Amino acid sequence: MMEGGLIGTGLCACASLLMIGISLPAHADDSSDPAREARWIEIEKTIFGSRTATPDETIVSLDASERAEDAALVPIAIKLNVKAPVKGLYVVVDDNPAPIAAHYIFGPAAYPEAIKMRGRVNSYTNMHAVAELQDGTLVEAVRFVKASGGCSAPMGMSDEEAMQGIGDIRLKLAENTVPGKPAEATLMVRHPNFNGMQMDQDTHGYTPARYIQTIRVTDGDALVFTLSGDISLASNPVIGFGLIPQPAGQLTVMVDDSEKAHWERSFALPTATN
Repeated sequence: MMEGGLIGTGLCACASLLMIGISLPAHADDSSDPAREARWIEIEKTIFGSRTATPDETIVSLDASERAEDAALVPIAIKLNVKAPVKGLYVVVDDNPAPIAAHYIFGPAAYPEAIKMRGRVNSYTNMHAVAELQDGTLVEAVRFVKASGGCSAPMGMSDEEAMQGIGDIRLKLAENTVPGKPAEATLMVRHPNFNGMQMDQDTHGYTPARYIQTIRVTDGDALVFTLSGDISLASNPVIGFGLIPQPAGQLTVMVDDSEKAHWERSFALPTATN
């Protein structure tokens, strides 16, 4: 489960959208608008309690398209300083009905220099990447994203078609992957991530929410990362991440969704050569 009272807000998305519409201008272009700053203070308190995040792009930086081509598939790229003791990362889309798009917890087999993913953006919004250090210190980077309608956007196919192959897990490793050295990997999970706000194009009824809650990646007995997600994660997630492969290791990916479905797949990693 994710921290704070933001989990499960997808079940009351319409009410949340109404509240956001009252408190924020629909298409304000200023990322430092006082209403947006007030919104972030509210979210920050809900997630972190009395702790506040300090801007520090020497530790965490965020790259997201200022004007996204597709609000349902907004590319997000985050860089972390691997020399800093980063233990976790929050990706927050401030004005989404469920603002936390992802919460990563990194393990000993992680090399969290770069994280790539795709999220939904419901309206013009600030997006925050908040890195949590081992001592609990929070540092952040923020970007303003011009996109709207990403939470309610249909997938362009029927629900039955979107469900085909659900739970299929694929992994791509960089060609130069060797044990003991940092490597890049791309994880692909087939899942529609229905958020309860999308209309079925055939029945014109709203599709019930069903979304990925947890992705856990391990290398042997060592954790690479755990990702806790919600309705702001895009359909068919593609996650780019870094790791330090263990000698003779095996990468295992475990995925759980809101309907208590579980999928698991293991991938052989390159072994050490003499």
